[in-house]
Order: sequence, then structure tokens, then C-alpha cells
Amino acid sequence: MSKILFILTSHDRMLNGEPTGIWLEEHAVPYLAFIRAGHQVTVSSMAGGRVPVDPKSTPTAEQHAAWAEAIAPLADTPAFDTLDADTFDAVYMPGGHGTVFDMPYNRKLHDLLFRFDATGRVIAALCHAPAVFAGMRRPDGTPFIAGRTVAAFTDAEERAVDGVEKVPFLLETRLKELGALHHAAADWSSNVILDGNLVTGQNPQSSAAAATLLLGLL
Repeated sequence: MSKILFILTSHDRMLNGEPTGIWLEEHAVPYLAFIRAGHQVTVSSMAGGRVPVDPKSTPTAEQHAAWAEAIAPLADTPAFDTLDADTFDAVYMPGGHGTVFDMPYNRKLHDLLFRFDATGRVIAALCHAPAVFAGMRRPDGTPFIAGRTVAAFTDAEERAVDGVEKVPFLLETRLKELGALHHAAADWSSNVILDGNLVTGQNPQSSAAAATLLLGLL
């Protein structure tokens, strides 16, 4: 059994005030895959407390019933920096627009991810969550993500959801500017990339494949 730390956004508003948060499918599908495979999952968030859920990702009644076990922990989460990260084997960050607002700017989160990377532990980020790498630089100023191959929410997909003016930066563009090798698939198609210990996925449709890839690494 491995221990997997989920870190979720705590940010609940876009630049225009529109509500946002996590994209529920990107949390629920991997959570259930890991639990059913016998692993231990701890759900934390950036600030602790209730995790905001993007209303556009509200599940159907059938999905809500199927995802109930994954939804329950969202009501009250510990802040990630109150936990001993060194006791976990992998860290997983689901997306949602909220991640673009808080994850790129949190040094404690960046330090945690640098420790995971230095020890070869799995780091996984889906959809908008690779935004965290936009703020990570090594002591010499080199971007963490430079030279790494990744998948993340594309600029085309951002335009398709009318999000361009609502976010602080376009994720695909920013990652490329930092030297990442961004691999884009067609809009809304499953696309996951493994680069060493780094697992990234493009969009909600990549949730199951990202979970499967991470499980294979564990």
C-alpha cells in the first residue's frame, strides 16, 4: 500500500468574479481508483477547510452517487502544510481554474514538490494544476519545468471555454515560455505524459488515464 497526498486548490473566483475551484471529476475519478487499488489517500488543500468546487463540474445524480466517497472529504480538509509530506509516496494535484490562482505563488508547495522530485517520488498534476510549475524555480533561477515534457490544459481549450480573459495567464503559453516541452492533443481528448517521476494530463478527459499511469508507477 502506498500513501498518496492530494493537494487541492482553495481559490474560488476567476478574475471576473465567476465562481470556480476544483474540477470535480479530476478529483473523484483518481481518488476512487487509488482507494479501490488499496492505497491510502489523504485529501488536503492549499488553505484548509472546505474545498470550492467549480459549479460547471457539478455531477449528475448518478455521478454524485458513484463519487460520494470522494466528495465527502471535500467538506473539511487539512492545509497541506500542516502534514508531514515526507510520509507520502506520491502527490497528486487535480485541476480546475482555481489552481492557476493559488498554486503558482505558494513557496511552501513549491518546496514540497522540489523535495518529492529530489527523492524520486511521483508528482502528478492534471489539467490546470500544472500551473504550479509556473512558479517553481531552482536556486540558480532555472525554471523547474524547463526541459520537461508535459501535458496541460491547452490555450485552444481555454479559448473554447471562454476563459482567456478570466485567468492570470494562459497555461500552455506560460509553460512553453519557461522551457517546458508541452505536448498537446486534440481538444477534450485524453492525453497523459510521463517524464521521469512527473505525470501530467491535459484535461478532465485525462483523469482515468492519469490515475492508471500513476498506479503503474506505485
